[in-house]
Amino acid sequence: MYLHGTSRINEQGHLEIGGCDTTELAKTYGTPLYVYDETLMREKCRAYNQAFQESGFSYQVAYASKAFLCLEMSRLAAEENMSLDVVSGGELYTALQAEFPAERIHFHGNNKTEAELIMALQADIGCFVVDNFFELEILHDLAKEYGKIVNVLLRVTPGVEAHTHEYITTGQDDSKFGFGISSGQALQAMKIALLKPHYNVLGVHSHIGSQIFETDGFVRAIEVLGTFLESVRTETGHAMKILNLGGGFGIRYTEGDTPLPVANYVKEMTDAVREQFTKREYPLPEIWIEPGRSIVGDAGTTLYTIGSIKEVPGIRKYVAVDGGMTDNIRPALYNASYEAMLANRAYEEPEETVSIAGKCCESGDMLIWDLKLPTVASWDLLAVSCTGAYNYSMANNYNRITRPAVVFVRDAQAHVVVERETFADLVKNDRVRTKEFV
Repeated sequence: MYLHGTSRINEQGHLEIGGCDTTELAKTYGTPLYVYDETLMREKCRAYNQAFQESGFSYQVAYASKAFLCLEMSRLAAEENMSLDVVSGGELYTALQAEFPAERIHFHGNNKTEAELIMALQADIGCFVVDNFFELEILHDLAKEYGKIVNVLLRVTPGVEAHTHEYITTGQDDSKFGFGISSGQALQAMKIALLKPHYNVLGVHSHIGSQIFETDGFVRAIEVLGTFLESVRTETGHAMKILNLGGGFGIRYTEGDTPLPVANYVKEMTDAVREQFTKREYPLPEIWIEPGRSIVGDAGTTLYTIGSIKEVPGIRKYVAVDGGMTDNIRPALYNASYEAMLANRAYEEPEETVSIAGKCCESGDMLIWDLKLPTVASWDLLAVSCTGAYNYSMANNYNRITRPAVVFVRDAQAHVVVERETFADLVKNDRVRTKEFV
C-alpha cells in the first residue's frame, strides 16, 4: 500500500498516521474507524492557495463539502482560507453551526427546495449556483419576498466529457445538471437572469466530472466557456466577473492512478483562461474552483478488524471485515478500487491473495478483490487507504449497522470529530403505535 502524507511504518511494524499508532487507535476507538491525516489536508488546502497566488489571478478555492463534512472539517476549511461549496440544507446547516463565514458559502444543487433556499437567504450566503429554469424563477421570487439581492452563477454544461466513470461525468450535454450551451438554453437563461432586479449575476459555473488525471478537458471547457461568455457580452452588453471551473481533480487510489500535482492543474487552467480571454479582449475573470476529493481523499484511512476467513478450494479466499458497503459503498456503486495492508503486521511480505468481503447480507458487498497480503489471521487489523472522500459522506445503516467514528490525527494526538453511532441512535427516531391497529 502506498503511504500518503504522514503515514509511515513505525519501529513496532505498525502503520502510523499523524504520529499515532493505528493499532492503538483501533483499541481506543474501535473499528471500523475513519482516520484522517489533518496535516495532509491542510497541506492540500495550502497548495491550492499558493498555486493561485502565483498565477496572479483573483480567486476563490471552495472546498466541495460533499466529499466529507462535519463541524470540525468546516472549521479546518475556514482556518485554511477556503470557501465552502454546499449542495443541501444539511451541508449548509453544518457549515452554519460551525460558524463558517456565510459570505464564503456557495450553494449548489439541481433541485434545491424552497426551505433550503430560504435558509440560505436568511443566512446571507455568498453565492447561489442556479442550475435550471425552475430555480431561476423560484429563487428570485424568494429573494424579492425577503428583500434580498443575491449573487448568482449560472451552471452551464459545456459539452465536454472528462475521462472518468460515466456516473461521475457531469459536463456533457446529456446531464441532469445545468443549462446546455449547445442547445441555446444557457444563453436564454443568462438573458432572463440579467433582467431580474434581485439577481446580481456574477458569471458561470462548469463542472466536467470527477477523478480527472489530465488537463485537456479543463482546457477544452475553458475554450467553450470563453466563446459562450463572448456571445453573452455581444447579446447583452454584460461581461461576467466570475468563472467557476468546478473541481474533479483526481487522487491516487491504486498504482494505475496518475494524478497531477495541484500546481499543474492550476497552472494549465489559469494559462488557458488568460489565453482564451485575452484573445477575445475580454476582462480577465476571477477564477473559482471546487476541490473536494483531492483535499480529503488520500488523507483518509479506514481501519477494520478481520473476522471470518473462508477459503473456496481452487477458487478464492474470502477475508471478512467488520465493515463494508455501509462505510464504503463506492466499490458496489462503481467498482472503485483500493489498496490495503495489515496495519499490525505492516513489514511482513505478501504471501497470499485474498478478497476483502464486507459483513452486509449482500453478495455485492466486496471491498477489494484479489489483494496480496501476508498470511491473514482473524483479529488482524486491515487498513484501507484513500477512504477520505465519499466514504463517511455516503455511509449508511443498511442491515441496521452503525456508522463508524471519525478521528483527526496530528502531532501524535487523536481527536474524535464524529462519535460512533450507537444502537440507541438507530432507533431514536422510530415510533411505535400507541393504539391497536383495527
